[in-house]
Amino acid sequence: MSITATPTPGKLLLTPKDHALIMIDFQSQMSFATHSIDAITLRNNAGLVARAAASFKVPTILTTVAEKSFSGPMFTEVTDPFPGQALLDRTSMNTWEDAAVIKQVNAIGKTRLVMAGLWTSVCIVGPALSALDQGFEVYVITDACGDVSAEAHNRAVERMVQAGVRPMTALQYLLELQRDWARTESYDSTTGIARQYGGAYGLGITYAKSMFGAHEG
Repeated sequence: MSITATPTPGKLLLTPKDHALIMIDFQSQMSFATHSIDAITLRNNAGLVARAAASFKVPTILTTVAEKSFSGPMFTEVTDPFPGQALLDRTSMNTWEDAAVIKQVNAIGKTRLVMAGLWTSVCIVGPALSALDQGFEVYVITDACGDVSAEAHNRAVERMVQAGVRPMTALQYLLELQRDWARTESYDSTTGIARQYGGAYGLGITYAKSMFGAHEG
């Protein structure tokens, strides 16, 4: 049997309009005990994800746990791209067991969800496996998550992948939403986010533009 290739993207690739993003418990108290990733990298990657979602107008839920009484405020890297957006504060460790969050998930109406947050083994495993169980597709941005140890983070990711979660990275998320440099309406925003949060790749963009006037399109 022959197969004819066509220049079309695969259905498993994310687009700005086919999913909702849930960013969970990026808070001071949760980060103090996070040791699978350093705080600078964690904040950078979380900021990259938030900026990408805001730029492409991805419907985004920001949720915290015990914000006022224990865990503290959410990272400004996450909240700044969504000015005025209310944070959904919970008592439950599993975001999926919070009625207000689920009300928002249902209001958005996307069956494909992307998640990131702290800690991987509790605050991400809980909603990821729960959403899968209810028929949602779930992606987890693993380098925008963290846990009390590398062991805890890695075992959590393995457990989710075995159940059907699709792992990805923060920079991958941004570039998958752009996916074609000929999309000029989002080109400047995407490269701007990459320059600020994309590490060595961002430095490369700055260098190429400054030295040669290069343009990826």
